[in-house]
Amino acid sequence: MPHSPAPRVRYRTLLAQPGALAFTLPNLVARLPMGMFSVAAVIMITAHHGSYALAGAVQATGLLSSVVAGPLLARQVDRRGQARVLVPAVAVCVTGHVALLLCVLLGAPVWSWFCCVLLTATTPNTGGMSRARWAHIFREPTPEHAAARHTANAFEQALDELCFMCGPVLAAFLCTALFPEAGTVTAAALLLGGTLAFAARRDTEPPPAPARAGDGPGPLRAPGMPPLLAAFLCAGAIFGSLEVVTLAFADARGQQGWAGPVLAGQAAGSAAAGLLFGALRLGGSPRGRFAACAAAMAALTTLPALAARTGSLLLLAPALLLAGMATAPTMVTGMSLVQRVVPPGRLNEGMTLAVTALLGGIALGSAGGGWAVEHLSGGATAAYGAPALAALLTAALAAAGHRRPSGRRGPSRRYRPFRKSAATGPASRPPEPPSSSITAKARSRSPR
Repeated sequence: MPHSPAPRVRYRTLLAQPGALAFTLPNLVARLPMGMFSVAAVIMITAHHGSYALAGAVQATGLLSSVVAGPLLARQVDRRGQARVLVPAVAVCVTGHVALLLCVLLGAPVWSWFCCVLLTATTPNTGGMSRARWAHIFREPTPEHAAARHTANAFEQALDELCFMCGPVLAAFLCTALFPEAGTVTAAALLLGGTLAFAARRDTEPPPAPARAGDGPGPLRAPGMPPLLAAFLCAGAIFGSLEVVTLAFADARGQQGWAGPVLAGQAAGSAAAGLLFGALRLGGSPRGRFAACAAAMAALTTLPALAARTGSLLLLAPALLLAGMATAPTMVTGMSLVQRVVPPGRLNEGMTLAVTALLGGIALGSAGGGWAVEHLSGGATAAYGAPALAALLTAALAAAGHRRPSGRRGPSRRYRPFRKSAATGPASRPPEPPSSSITAKARSRSPR
């Protein structure tokens, strides 16, 4: 592996780009609530109604509505621009969260809660939009810009992990230390303020795609995209099942209060690995790197299952931290492939589809992990086989995609941003860069 500069130098150079900090900081504020809303809503609903089943059903309704609306919203972002879509979308989303709070607080009929949560389907994928800005800033088809996109995607993945490490802790603290609705109120205010500040930074916003660039086959029909989405679906199942099983494991030992910090260790390991991964200049094909990272994730996901057999939460914590260290590299390389295979005029839509697959996997993993805890003879200890199985499926899908080149251009096909010609206006594509170019990433852990 070639020598690479120190991480501090690489990330400092990245953030020194004109306007980079101006959109990165508000985007971070806008993304933090994504790790808060789920925990805040569960605490709020159970405080007033006492039913975890109802709280879970309300959250599942919001998640499923986002799965349907997310790609449609992202398509409008590609066609109309980020700011024009973000502002009305976040207004509707915040209205949904506030309406749900009022309905719960005032004792409105339960059916109205589900109606309110449907409005939150317009939650904007600000993480994907931030990655699109980096792809626009470093849009030249050169190895240097390709390496910068790789570092930017790793940086964004680390921010995702930070949000989903700190968000649930902050929400739980606000709801318990102040009042049950405090988490939802704070998250809604952060989402609205951060998103509006991010949308106001028009200097780094990618231009809307020309009409003809957004026409034709969509991202779902792009060569190689379906296997990638299947891999993201299985990866999401890892996260969803691992969280539920860990909560059950801690609860069975009377240590449920420690489950949050233990799971935060997993996110911390992923964030640290993501920052290190972004500082490296890696060789080989992008699909080969994705297969290798997924295989490493499958191997490391067996560690929690082994640690759980000891019955010790203390030993489970470092196992989860190590297991998380393959997560960010896998997500970074996976999102890099998404950027390569989707049409340039559908970039936001393609990345949102990947996030949607992750969210769907998280929902399936949560259900599967809960079923395993309830029905397997070994309880939570045996249920750690669920995330291990999901990781194995992810690795198998990534390996299959590596062995089977996609599209008529073969495995070297890469994402190539369009540029407007000063003379003609329509989009034109730059020449194909050398095959040694390095590539570039998104994820919300939904409520993990």
